[in-house]
Formats: sequence, structure tokens, C-alpha cells
Amino acid sequence: MSSATVGASVEAPATLDHVVAQDARLLSNQLASLRQRLFPPTAQKSLRTFTSGEAAELIGISDAYLRQLSLAGDAPEPSKTAAGRRMYTLEQINALRHLLSRSRSKPYLPVRQGSEHLQILAITNFKGGSGKTTTAAHLAQYLALRGYRVLAIDLDPQASLSALFGYQPEVDVGENETLYGALRYDGQARPLRELVKRTYFPGLDLVPGNLELQEFEHETPRVLARQQRAPEDLFFARIASAILDVEALYDIVVIDCPPQLGFLTLGALCAATGVLVTVHPQMLDIASMSQFLLMTADLLEVVQRAGGRLQLDFLRYLITRYEPQDGPQAQVAGFLRSLFADRVLTNAMLKSTAISDAGLTKQTLYEIGRQGIGRSTYNRALEALNGVNSEIERLVRRAWGRPV
Repeated sequence: MSSATVGASVEAPATLDHVVAQDARLLSNQLASLRQRLFPPTAQKSLRTFTSGEAAELIGISDAYLRQLSLAGDAPEPSKTAAGRRMYTLEQINALRHLLSRSRSKPYLPVRQGSEHLQILAITNFKGGSGKTTTAAHLAQYLALRGYRVLAIDLDPQASLSALFGYQPEVDVGENETLYGALRYDGQARPLRELVKRTYFPGLDLVPGNLELQEFEHETPRVLARQQRAPEDLFFARIASAILDVEALYDIVVIDCPPQLGFLTLGALCAATGVLVTVHPQMLDIASMSQFLLMTADLLEVVQRAGGRLQLDFLRYLITRYEPQDGPQAQVAGFLRSLFADRVLTNAMLKSTAISDAGLTKQTLYEIGRQGIGRSTYNRALEALNGVNSEIERLVRRAWGRPV
């Protein structure tokens, strides 16, 4: 068939930039429409309530004692379902933690004390699809449910973490409202506290991301080529310096790094007190991780020679999207454990339809509850998630010198 014939049977040719721009607008409009349908009337996400059993487990007391507190009038009054079940909001659960911490010697509030330093956890991997954002979102929410003051930072220009927390990057996040606003070199940098947004999840704040973050990757080479700067003003120190502005407000910062080893990722690694490398147990992913580790080691050595400080409390590898019944995956997981021993987390993030189903409505497993998901599927996924996140929590507590 001739090119003339082909041209006559299709629409008038368009340039690639026009096609991409048109598709981007269509998709963005549909996502905004979907949000309006999923989260009316304000189109903002809200957190579910928790049964008395869930509330008691989160606090660390028995359901019977929680009921006793409620009957005595010492606890916030829960709402009740038509069947008479008591339901608590996370705000009420936190109020109970405050109440119990004042009246009893056991510390029900896990917030930092005295000289305990801010924990900055960087979740990273060299390539996409390893479950990095899913890990960061569930970890941040788990820690908030446990009563910690948590700041999540979306450092990925694709901004999937922001979308999970109810912010549509191209609609809800304006110019100079990402972490780039605190990192920029041109004198227009803003304090980080001005960039923090509240979320529907009590105790969990967010610095959202969008494509603006890519400006830092473009500007940094020009700045490095143009002039020498003091070590504290170089790219690798800027994220740590920005976080100092909110250090007193949080216990733990969770950073979702971009899936590339650029200036943003290096800055996050230099700021981190703990690093989690997500690993999908496939040999191609392992080969990619090998290159990531080699390049990271070389670049961090250069950073250290330039005056950078790397003070990690821990580095761990987290196996994600794991299918225990898959023989090759089990072999790869065993291979990693034989190489890195206890640097591989004991618990793995399972591949689960429950997590996938929750993601269809831009929610996590902690948000969606058991509704619409098979009980055994939900429980198995939740047990795996809690296993991973509690193991990370123990590493944080050990870094603080607390009993594990």
C-alpha cells in the first residue's frame, strides 16, 4: 500500500508533542472526574473508622479495658453502627493514647524523647515496578497508625505517592509547592514548613511531588559547572538542610525516591538515617540492583570526598511483590539472604490481589478495610504488611536506643 493511500485513510498527521499533550489532558480530566465520583462531596479522601478491637490493638490495650474507659466517661465517645458496634476515628485513638500516657507509667505515645534524633527513611531502587511507592505509602501510614508524627516526601516527579494521598499532581500541586521549592538555587527557596500539606490521615503530613522536581536535576549540573560552593550548599546537602526546618515537628520522615540515581536520590541518601532498597526477586531485577549498588557506591565516595556526611543507622533490602509458591522467586530470595544475611528484612512484601484491588480506588490496605475483599486474602496481605513495617519500626526504635 502506498504512503498516499495510507495518508488518505487516516486523520491529518499531527506532531508528537500535540498528540502527547492531548492525551495528557484527556487522562488528567478523567482522573479528576474519577476522584469526584470516588470521594464526594468535596472530592477529598477521608480515612475510615476503626472497630473497638482494631482501636484497642493499635493502642496496645484490651478491648475490654477500652470498653471500661468508654463506660466510665474517660474516653472519647465512639460512634455506633446500626448493629451497635463501636467505631473510633484515628483522632480519637490518638486522644486515648494521650489520656493513657498521662495516667499510666507505660508510654502509649511513641514520639521522640530527649536526644532521640529524627529518623529519615529513604525508600529507593534503580528501576520502577519494584513496589517502592507502595512500600513508602504503607510504611508512612503504619507509623501514623502507631502514633508517630510522620512526614512523607514525594521525591518522584511522577508523583504516585502524592496521588495515593489524594493529590492530583498537575491539578492540586502548584508552582514551587514541591520539595523543589526548598531546594532551588535561585534565591526563591521557601522554608519546608510552607510546603507541607495536611492529609486525611491524622499524624501524617505530605510534601507532594510533580514534574517540577525535575528542575533540580536540570539546574544542579549548571550550578556545579558555574561555581564552587561550600559543602553545606552543594546539592547533596540541600535535602538534609531543608528538613532541618521541620525537624522538631516529626519523629520519622519517609522519602519516596525517584527510580533513578540522580541528584535528588543522592541528596535523599545523604540525608537519610535509614535506607530501604526494594527488590523484586527476579534475576533481571537483581542484575539491575547490582549496577545500582555499584554506581551508588562510586557516587557516594565522591560525595564524601567533597564533604558530604553519610551517617546511616541501618541499610536493609526489602523483597517486594513476593510470591512464596513461585520456585524461582524463592530461589532468588534465598540467594539474597545468603549474600546479605540480616541486611535482608526477614519479612517480605507479598504480591497480593488485596493491595491491587485497593489501588484501583487509589487507596492502601490500611485504608480500605475488609470491605469487598475476601477475608483470608485481606488477612494474609495485612499480616505480611504489618510484619514488614513492624520490623522497620524495630530498627527505628533500636536506633533510638529503645527496647525492641
